[in-house]
Amino acid sequence: MTTKLLAPAAVANYHRNGIHFPVRVFDADEAARMLARLEAIEAMHGGRLPARINQKAHLLFPWIDALIRHPRILDAVEDVLGPDLLCWSAQFFAKNAHDPGYVSWHQDGTYWGLSSPDVVTAWVAFTPSTVRSGCMRVIPGTQHEQVAHNDTFAEANLLSRGQEIAMAVDESQAVDVILAPGEMSLHHVLLCHGSEPNRADHRRIGFAIRYISAEVYQTAGVRESATVVRGTDKHNHFEHEVPPESDMHPDAVARHAEIIDRQLKVLYAGAAKPGKLGETIVAPK
Repeated sequence: MTTKLLAPAAVANYHRNGIHFPVRVFDADEAARMLARLEAIEAMHGGRLPARINQKAHLLFPWIDALIRHPRILDAVEDVLGPDLLCWSAQFFAKNAHDPGYVSWHQDGTYWGLSSPDVVTAWVAFTPSTVRSGCMRVIPGTQHEQVAHNDTFAEANLLSRGQEIAMAVDESQAVDVILAPGEMSLHHVLLCHGSEPNRADHRRIGFAIRYISAEVYQTAGVRESATVVRGTDKHNHFEHEVPPESDMHPDAVARHAEIIDRQLKVLYAGAAKPGKLGETIVAPK
């Protein structure tokens, strides 16, 4: 078996357990530089990244577009998904020091409407992701079956619908995904996972990039968009996204707004109440 970055044993482990970590993407200094750029954007918006800007932020900021195309990330993802890759979505998950925010036990693919489990999330740490800071926790081997979920829309839940698995989770089987800045984990779209609040004195920030095989398509009756990041897209199931001209360029802002409105039709299909992405996005003056 020929692989680009991961050892064959690591690929086998991913397919068996639905998770592989840690994978070094860049060094701590580069992680600190990226964190500074993110916090500069947050500062422009009162210290918090607005929900709509956070969704597919790579369509608004060239440095984030470069991150979803990082060769080491793509090499690892190609090892588990194959050579033709699209970025379907991406977002930051940030918990401030002593923040009550948490992520309930869930499976990513529950409301995504995608046709196949050929989907992987690359979760890139910008700050230390430890047990105390509320790192991701997973139940290995749970990616083989989609289970029922309930929408809670809980205020402290960082998920858009507050979705959680509608059955007991055996937390004695949980594994803590501990990552240093610049490291990432890869997890399967149906792996059961969640995270606790941040009880540390520092922020816990990770960037979750959702990659799909080019063969995957949207089943919800909405023509979505995605960014081709490696190989070719012979299937054209998704409209191809273009990189932003500059940070929050007006043309990029307009394209992004239309793309997010379409994606929301999928993410909130059948929801009894709106989620957390209903804010209006505007270019900075």
